[in-house]
Amino acid sequence: MPLAAIRPADFPWFPYDGFTFCLGLAEGDAAWTSGHTAAALDTTLGKMTVGGDLAAQARTAYRKVLTILEAAGYGPADVTRVTENVTVAGLDDYAAAAAVRAEVFGAHQPVVRTVVVERLVRRAALIEIELHAVAGGGQLLVASEPRAAGTWVSSPVRDGHDGAVYLPTMLPVDATGEVVHPGDFVSQYAYCLDRAQDLLVAAGLSLDAAVTTYDYSTPATREVYRKTHRVRAERLGGAGVYPGAGGILMSRLHHPEVLVAIDVTASRHPLELVNPGWSRYDSLTYAPGVKAGRTLYMSGFAALDMQTQQSMHPDDIGGQAEVTYGAIRQLLDHAGLGPQDLVETTEYCVASAIGDYRAVAEVRERLLSPPWPASTGAICAALLRPEFLLEVFPTAVYPEPAGGGD
Repeated sequence: MPLAAIRPADFPWFPYDGFTFCLGLAEGDAAWTSGHTAAALDTTLGKMTVGGDLAAQARTAYRKVLTILEAAGYGPADVTRVTENVTVAGLDDYAAAAAVRAEVFGAHQPVVRTVVVERLVRRAALIEIELHAVAGGGQLLVASEPRAAGTWVSSPVRDGHDGAVYLPTMLPVDATGEVVHPGDFVSQYAYCLDRAQDLLVAAGLSLDAAVTTYDYSTPATREVYRKTHRVRAERLGGAGVYPGAGGILMSRLHHPEVLVAIDVTASRHPLELVNPGWSRYDSLTYAPGVKAGRTLYMSGFAALDMQTQQSMHPDDIGGQAEVTYGAIRQLLDHAGLGPQDLVETTEYCVASAIGDYRAVAEVRERLLSPPWPASTGAICAALLRPEFLLEVFPTAVYPEPAGGGD
């Protein structure tokens, strides 16, 4: 069954045709939504507006994404993973959004990823919510651990579509709520991966099964970021394949002393390296693509010349989007896939380039295709290379073979 756009009969917030993303995608027993804020079309003004405090915005955003899932036959109990992009401006009130989430899901506990973002595309938006779902809500692999009030890492570990295993956001925060290794970025990075290892072992796996590690840090960590190479080399790639990876910079994270947060996804399937021949990855601790089951997990892509490793099109986000999505298309083509097989893309645009962000949609219209991926966009303070204005995290799914099965 191919990926199909989810098209609710009644979606009162805005007309959803004409974009280079869909509200959500469904395939078999799974569904993915794009990231949604509380934005709605104000017909009197003729434009999208966002209003209300963080709790009110969270309620609206959850109504939107659950309306999308309902159109595909899913409800809150089917949600396996929630990603909440909360802005720096909304961070101090995040407990209010967590309370809304508890109301929405009741006894069901999906995995929660909390990504601190500089801001969202709609400047007044404080939170953006994205859901993954499978019929029955996936298997609970590791229950939430009792933790001190106010700590961040408190959601369970669950499996999802095609053998995926989702972990909550890893933070350098211990069970008492204390930030570990304050001021030491590399030690905090190692702590997060070690914490992920503990959870994966409890789920019957290990970091050898990791397919992506997306990390978030601050511009102040750029000078020491390269030292994570040793940390990653010691802990990842034990099955012969490094995971995909990406790195995004925000002005601050979940706590003033937190210097890094890492989102880890693993798979129960054997891992296979997917590389069109880009030699730059030979000495890196991450892969351009990892095939696990029917899913192609990918690293973050930016406007990099794969041969010279030079950044391209400085100060031109449209040109950078062309190179970025061109590389994604090249990797898809090498893997025997096409843009119609993209299930999701997450775009991070540097704050200084937001005025020209519309140029990215023009590139997507030319290089991607219906049913259009479920997509989420957020604004970051910077990227690891100062020249980059855009980084994209993509995931694709191989069509199910005739007759079903993997």
